[in-house]
Amino acid sequence: MQKTFYYLSICITCFFIFSFFSNCTTAVVYKSPAGYDFAKPEKFLLPSELNEISGITFLKGYSDTILAIEDEHGKLFAYSLSSKKFNRSKFSKKGDYEDVTILNNNKVAVLKSDGSIFIFSVREINKEKIDSVEEYNAILPAGEYEGLFACKDTLFTLCKKCIADKQANEVTVYALVQPAGAPLAISHSFPIDVSKIYMQSAKGKVKFHPSGLARNPVTNEWYILSSVNKLLLVLDLNWNVKEVYPIDPALFKQPEGIVFNDKGDLYISNEGGEGVADILLFKYQKP
Repeated sequence: MQKTFYYLSICITCFFIFSFFSNCTTAVVYKSPAGYDFAKPEKFLLPSELNEISGITFLKGYSDTILAIEDEHGKLFAYSLSSKKFNRSKFSKKGDYEDVTILNNNKVAVLKSDGSIFIFSVREINKEKIDSVEEYNAILPAGEYEGLFACKDTLFTLCKKCIADKQANEVTVYALVQPAGAPLAISHSFPIDVSKIYMQSAKGKVKFHPSGLARNPVTNEWYILSSVNKLLLVLDLNWNVKEVYPIDPALFKQPEGIVFNDKGDLYISNEGGEGVADILLFKYQKP
């Protein structure tokens, strides 16, 4: 009887201790940027060929078709969100390709992780093999790159890991232009101050490793993803950090691709890993 009472007492004590600590644990609340609800995405599951999806973009006037790359085979995919059918066009050999964008609405630009950039005409998108490709090998300073976005005739890219950057404090943006009849070249570069973003991160001060960027055509704000840190930064037109949003890793498994359509709807792609890759759509609602 005494042993029974002893064990019962231990069980009751453990129950109350567990209950106490459970009640003290605060659930993480994930906020959304103005105009979006990150708790209610529309999800598009992707085929196995895009399991390693690493960059997405739209060609103007074709908002149902995502142009995508994956980081292994040097192929551009044109994927219909409605029919789920796709074409693929080979533009280069196997390699680590990280992002894709549309330059001047007539050229496709693809970024390789070593800083190389590949450019070809949008008229070749549906060819099985793209014949005419401009290659700019390691055009950027030594480092690892993942984000590429075009504004008219200028390409902007971010350094994910560069020796020159102290990435707990700043990351460098490189702007590249291609004057008529001339090769692509860096026109200028500038830092983004990320020294204060750790104050809003649950992990404390961390190095910021950007994985994708895009500009919201409605608000003219820059959005920068960090898959490693599970963060989304919103910056003003002059690249000053306005807001930092921790994002839910259960929803954003490995977010690397980001793009807006003309209405301001936001699309974010996630690599599949051991699961299924997807694209999440967040419709824009004017605040």
